[in-house]
Amino acid sequence: MRLSQMLFVTFKESPAEAVIPSHQLLLRAGYIRRIGSGIYSYLPLMWRVLQKVSQIVREEMNATGAQECLLPQLQPSELWKESGRWDTYTKAEGIMFAFEDRQGREVALGPTHEEVITTIAKETIRSYRQLPQHLYQIQSKFRDEIRPRFGLMRGREFIMKDGYSFHANEESLKQTYADMDVAYRNMFRRCGLDFVAVEADSGAIGGSGSQEFMVLADAGEDEVLYTEDGKYAANVEKATSLPPDVEPSPFKTYEKRETPNTPTIASLAEFAKCSPTNIVKNVLYETVYDNGLLVLVLASIRGDRDINEVKLQNKLAQLAPEFEANTILSLAVPDEAAKQKWAAKPLPTGYIAPNLEDDYISTQGGSIHPKFIRIVDKTAAELKNFVTGANESGYHVFGANWGQEFESPKLVADLDKTVAGDRAVRDSEQILQTARGIEVGHIFQLGSKYSTAMGATFTNEQGEELPLVMGCYGVGVSRLAQSAVEQSHDKDGIIWPVAIAPYHVIIVVPNISDTKAMEAAEKLYTELNQAGIETLLDDRDARAGFKFKDADLIGIPYRIVTGRSLKAGKVEVVERATKQSEEIALDEVVATLKQRIDSALI
Repeated sequence: MRLSQMLFVTFKESPAEAVIPSHQLLLRAGYIRRIGSGIYSYLPLMWRVLQKVSQIVREEMNATGAQECLLPQLQPSELWKESGRWDTYTKAEGIMFAFEDRQGREVALGPTHEEVITTIAKETIRSYRQLPQHLYQIQSKFRDEIRPRFGLMRGREFIMKDGYSFHANEESLKQTYADMDVAYRNMFRRCGLDFVAVEADSGAIGGSGSQEFMVLADAGEDEVLYTEDGKYAANVEKATSLPPDVEPSPFKTYEKRETPNTPTIASLAEFAKCSPTNIVKNVLYETVYDNGLLVLVLASIRGDRDINEVKLQNKLAQLAPEFEANTILSLAVPDEAAKQKWAAKPLPTGYIAPNLEDDYISTQGGSIHPKFIRIVDKTAAELKNFVTGANESGYHVFGANWGQEFESPKLVADLDKTVAGDRAVRDSEQILQTARGIEVGHIFQLGSKYSTAMGATFTNEQGEELPLVMGCYGVGVSRLAQSAVEQSHDKDGIIWPVAIAPYHVIIVVPNISDTKAMEAAEKLYTELNQAGIETLLDDRDARAGFKFKDADLIGIPYRIVTGRSLKAGKVEVVERATKQSEEIALDEVVATLKQRIDSALI
């Protein structure tokens, strides 16, 4: 392609909304243009990148036997209500574009396609002889993000590969899950990314197990905790660890003491002259289930630790059937305005004990559960002779014990938020390190969550009708493309990996009035393209320095300059990643670059 004929405009300054390097560079280099909040057009250079990423994804998926299809973007609400996720996506998370058509029917633009694919399976799969099946698609998805940001990283419209597998049993699912683990590693390796696979929370998708693939970058939205030996890595939402050892409690007998101005763990530890590990912290939450019921939750944890609210929400979601509900719409620490809606009397905020009485809850509203759910984290459940609130402002109790002053916990769970510096569970000699990551892929073992809810069954060899066992596998195609830029750039612009660069080579003619320079450029342009080396020709009537800056900005892996070295029958070849320059004879350029590019694509 000739730059003089391409829709190609670069900019010196970054738009105000672009705050991370990759977003700034894609805008400045003319790859994308913002159309609205979280909505971008992919211009010719970007579309070539996305096509290359998609092709790599497609090749690796096809190699596993997966079948490509295309599912509707517009989805009827009935499917989502059948699975029980309509309220989750329209009310709890609020990320689905939902509206009514002209007949008054509720429809939505698909953020994901579990419901659609499960309906297809229900209507087409009858027997175990048809299993396993694995379908995937590559297309646009939609999420009504509250705060779209970072360009293609968190947009309201994005391109994604999502795949869904159906099985007769868990063993078959695990085999496909393992195949996807290999396929995904191949995809990201071929795209030239530095990535790590981490244990992850399944979130609203659900399922028993999941794994994220993170591109490591300073601007990543997610925190990854890992061990240096490479044997453990997890998203902070899912991570587990061994917390610091508990220091011996200095309190041997039980007593209630006045503790003025000690509403925080730090102030209490200083006042009591004890370690935060000797304190039980009690945090009050309110959660709303999808049947409208408000439930108050009192979560207790060791004083030096914080509650992982994702873990807490998952635990509460497991309890939903006890409240005749399917899922949780919200979980939050109530502010004073929220407390006024249900508190029967003023709460001793900052001095709450694990046995806060249920009579603090007013049931006049009719949609409030009359008792607290009490959940104790494992770190707190193991404490002895601890300090905690006394349910009276300005007072704490000292030397307390479970099974004595406080009832033994009935519900103990892992609510602990793992942090860098903790010891690894699998090897206490390994200390967890932290890094930032951008999620570009996620694979799930869904089990029978959707098939059971939507009645997607098959008949096994014994003639029994059983729910299909499912897996789900996603890759953010447009997100992956931007993550490559976030991970690989310098002060001058983008540095594309060869495999997904829009073009392999750019030929820069410093002076288009130089006949010999243009002739050499045209000859190389033709020969390189004929050799399968995708080549741009910068034949614009512009200053050489301007062209060089543009070449660096757009990040094409190799630059050829037909300049002064032509007198010796050579051209200058510059590698974008290293900026190393060398002079190569004209008749050796094609063979040399083909060898280097082919090596990079292996």
